[in-house]
This record gives sequence, C-alpha cells and structure tokens, in this order.
Amino acid sequence: MRVDAGLMGGLAEVPERIRELEAAGYDGAITAETAHDPFFPLLIAAEHSQRIELVTSIAVAFARSPMTLANVAHDLNAFSKGRFILGLGSQIQPHITKRFSMPWSHPAARMREMILAMRAIWANWYQGKKLEFRGEFYTHTLMTPMFTPTDTSYGPPKVFLAAVGPLMTEVAGEVADGVICHAFTTEKYMREVTLPAIERGLAKAGRKRKDFQISFPGFVVTGATEKAWSDSRRGVCKQIAFYGSTPAYRPVLEMHGWGGLQTELNALSKQGQWDKMGELIDDKILEQFAVVASPDEVIPRFKSRFGDLVDRTTLGFAAGSKASAKELIRELHG
Repeated sequence: MRVDAGLMGGLAEVPERIRELEAAGYDGAITAETAHDPFFPLLIAAEHSQRIELVTSIAVAFARSPMTLANVAHDLNAFSKGRFILGLGSQIQPHITKRFSMPWSHPAARMREMILAMRAIWANWYQGKKLEFRGEFYTHTLMTPMFTPTDTSYGPPKVFLAAVGPLMTEVAGEVADGVICHAFTTEKYMREVTLPAIERGLAKAGRKRKDFQISFPGFVVTGATEKAWSDSRRGVCKQIAFYGSTPAYRPVLEMHGWGGLQTELNALSKQGQWDKMGELIDDKILEQFAVVASPDEVIPRFKSRFGDLVDRTTLGFAAGSKASAKELIRELHG
C-alpha cells in the first residue's frame, strides 16, 4: 500500500516540507483545491524533491477546460520527470455555477468526456496524432507547432478521479488511472458499490484491476490521552455529519438504513447548527465510517478492513503513535 501525506501550508514552507516527506519515505505528497491553488505548491515541490509523487487531491475539473488542464498537467509532469498525478474532482453544482461561474450538467458524462479530451490532446503532443476531438461538451480541433510542447520524453501524467456515486466511479474505471474515494465511504459501500462500479468501467476499457489504483484516506479516531481521544472523536463526528448533510452523499447513509439522518443533518446545516450535527453521529455510525482504535492498533485495523481493497492511503492517523513515520510507512507497505 502506497502512503501519501498532505503538502499543506504556505508556499514558502513547501521546500522544507517536501524534503521532510521524502526523507521519511512517503510515496506521495498531495494538495487540495480549497483556499489556494493546488498546482503552485507542487511546482515548488518538484524542484526540491527527487522521487516522491506529486498529486492534486483534488483539482476542480469543471472550473477549467480540458486544454488548460492538459497544459498545466503536462508542465508539472515534465518538470517533475514523470512524478505528477492529476487528481480531478467534479465538486457540486452550487460551487461550479455560483463560485466558479462555469457550466454544470451531467457530471459523470461531462467528466468522462473531459478526460478523453485531455487524452486526445496529449496524443497529439506525444504521439503526433491529429487533434480531432468532437464531443457533446468539449471540442478540440486546433493545434499548431507554436502551442505544442516539445519536452515530451516523460509522456502524459496519470489521471485520478474522485468519485462517490456509481456513475462517476464507473467513469474512473473506464478512463482514469485511479480513483480517489471520499473519506465519507464505509467498507460495505466500497465493497458493494465502489468496487463493482470500478470493475464495470475497467471491463469497458478492456483493462485489469492491477493497472488501476484505489486511493482512500478514511476517517480515524485515536489518541494517546483521554483528551486527545475525545478531541479526535468530536472532530471526526463533525466531519462525518458535515459530509452526511450533502444530498449527493445520501446513498452511502441509505445503504446502512440511515437515510433519514441525511435529511436531519441537511436541515441543521441550513441553520448553522454544526455542533449539534456532530452529536447525531453515535458510536454505531462512527464505527462504520471510521477506524476507532488506539494509536498502535490503527494500522492493523485499517489493513484488516481495507487492505485487500486500497492501493494508497494517507498517514494522518499516526497521531499519538510512538512509532516513527518511517516505521508506520513500512508497516503499511508490508
């Protein structure tokens, strides 16, 4: 199992942070498109590292066009000598239309076409194929030598796709190199919904599971002291409640017979009752969504539940462990 860590903080801290992650043995460094651009830190990280993979988890796909994504991803992959992974996510309609002022429709179909359009652009750049992509949402038919990159020795970057629902997950299996599973995912949902959807997508493309990566961060409740444990539990419960209030994630709750909880959480979110929302996540719900264990038992518990499913994860659950990061990474690698 490959192990990633967050590359968060200001741009000035990136050189020191990426050197620390690489020295500790992490396989990947990830950024997220929240309050800052997800690509800039990885450009600096590429300059100050040698082997660690550099991953956006995620960049908002529909805030951009296939051409702009293809170009940025190419530059980062070429500069990092083939270490960049373009992790994309759809976001939800209000953010795309109201925050980014971009179009929204048929997200799974649009995402499939976006990734295929990028691959057509890269095929033009790396293989010299004529650019002739015509789809329902995107059309790319013009490319001249002035706009064609020449530093193409490392080929196109890998593309990962964030997905929760079966349609988007199937798209990931068909056209992406990996899927980024949302932390708001239970083992039951992953085995009964996520994995079958991936297999359907892989079958469409004639590919094998071994050629595809499943990334899953998961929720963890742990702590070396009673206060740390309590703080961890409270924080995770609030996170689960926040995601559970989103209508798009209702099917995960419904699989466990908790569909009504989503309605209640959604209503409370509109009232700004964030603390009260977290209080609705009882131990039974928490155990389904999170690994709840002492620091030394987190990794064995995580591997027993997800070891046969997941190809890469994060090490955010190491809090309170007496083991070093290197030791914990080795344990996950094993």
